[in-house]
Amino acid sequence: MAPEARIKVFLKTGATALCAGVVALSSFSLGAEAARRHYRSHHHHLPQLPAAPPRALPYPQLPLPFEIPGAQYLPLAWADVKGWSDDNHLAAYKTFRASCKPINAQTGATEPKAESKAIGGSLSEPCRVAKSLELGDDAKAKTFFEENFAPLRISRLGEPDGFVTGYYEPVLEGSRTQTDVFNVPVYRRPSNLFVRGYKQDSVSLPNKGPVYRKIGRRKLVPYYDRGEIEDGKIAGRGLEIAWLKDPTDLLFAQIQGSARIKFDDGGTVRLNYDAYNGYPYTAVGRVLIERGIIPKEEMSMQKIREWMAQNPDGAKDLRRQNRSYIFFREVNLSDKEEAVGAQGIPLTAGRSIAVDKALHVYGTPFFIEGELPIDSERSKTPFHRLMIAQDTGSAIIGPARADLYFGAGADAGRVSGRLRHPMHFVMLVPKGLDPSARAARLPVPDPRPSEKIAKLFPQTDPGKETAKPAAASGPAETRSDTVAIAGPVPLPAPRPVIEADREPQRPAKKRPHRQQ
Repeated sequence: MAPEARIKVFLKTGATALCAGVVALSSFSLGAEAARRHYRSHHHHLPQLPAAPPRALPYPQLPLPFEIPGAQYLPLAWADVKGWSDDNHLAAYKTFRASCKPINAQTGATEPKAESKAIGGSLSEPCRVAKSLELGDDAKAKTFFEENFAPLRISRLGEPDGFVTGYYEPVLEGSRTQTDVFNVPVYRRPSNLFVRGYKQDSVSLPNKGPVYRKIGRRKLVPYYDRGEIEDGKIAGRGLEIAWLKDPTDLLFAQIQGSARIKFDDGGTVRLNYDAYNGYPYTAVGRVLIERGIIPKEEMSMQKIREWMAQNPDGAKDLRRQNRSYIFFREVNLSDKEEAVGAQGIPLTAGRSIAVDKALHVYGTPFFIEGELPIDSERSKTPFHRLMIAQDTGSAIIGPARADLYFGAGADAGRVSGRLRHPMHFVMLVPKGLDPSARAARLPVPDPRPSEKIAKLFPQTDPGKETAKPAAASGPAETRSDTVAIAGPVPLPAPRPVIEADREPQRPAKKRPHRQQ
């Protein structure tokens, strides 16, 4: 090859190699920059900017209206409370004054748990007024409630009425020692029962939430359930207060939360709820209904007793369906005094109720109205009575749910055992928390921006324009004052589906395979 040709080939080869090197270098630079960006985005976070301060509402700081979780309520006038004028207001006033004693004893400092509830500590003002009023006239008692409270119709959200059941204090035969006849133990609270946040010797333990059995210093396990306790897990530890004849008697005493036990020697011991074993309550009546043993419309406490007496083996299984177990404590009360409620004062038969302790404050008046089978199972006795919240129960859950206390003995047991009825609830709210007055102080919010825009740019409905002539639409001034509501914007027509023309496929050229 001539020297000139060699030089041309060398220059051409060198230029090609130089271009390839430039391309490779640029590719490497781009890849390196992409790798650096990926590393920075995953391993080097950007500095956090300070959070923007929250926007202050353009309204003054006013107390919000009265609010109970999961409830709906309607302020009423006293004339709209059905049966209000027919009640014995003096009896209700005496029961309310009894609830005021522990409220006034707090000397202005409300209970910490009550502050989170809707009523809060507002009952202190009506109680302060009642402390100085020794009323002996029904009309004056009625005036007291009307001047210090506002009626509020209340029910669970989405439901028109509340729901009531009844409870009482059983009077049972028992023995101080175990015999062949009296061999069912009534236990006091065990020393190894533990609830988080409470001392083991606390006077008052909650009736909801987990309960543990403390083993040693630190180990906690769930406490024994009803079946294990009936099988003797805590027997022989000196926890027996008394002995009963029938385990059904003990079950119903535990459901009621209190009992009177009369001994052969004429003595009596009064028992009150002290603690439970941490398992949720299961209604044995509901189990019988679900199994088809007793129809729902015939269910009563007496029906349950009769079935359990006729079916001892089935009764044992039925009791164990309710794993909850109640422990009692002795209270120093005479036979003439009523059982003590959760508020710490004796209850009043026909005036005290148990309510949901998580929502309501003890001492709150509730006017309950409807019809109940008081005289017999099929009777419809008008019931319109002002009741006072003084007790609670693990099965009493909801804003308009109450257990009516009817006293002690078999007659009270028969009445309370057949109550499972919807009723109207009117809650008496202290005037300081009147929801109507509080809501009236809240300013009306600004109009929605869409309404302003509609006033500035009125639109007409195309359908109405075609239906009516333009002359019938009125003068322009009238049309400009009317806020027109724009109709729905029609959707665009769908794009037509166009199938692509299929081109004839060319025959593929067959290439010979390379041999490696």
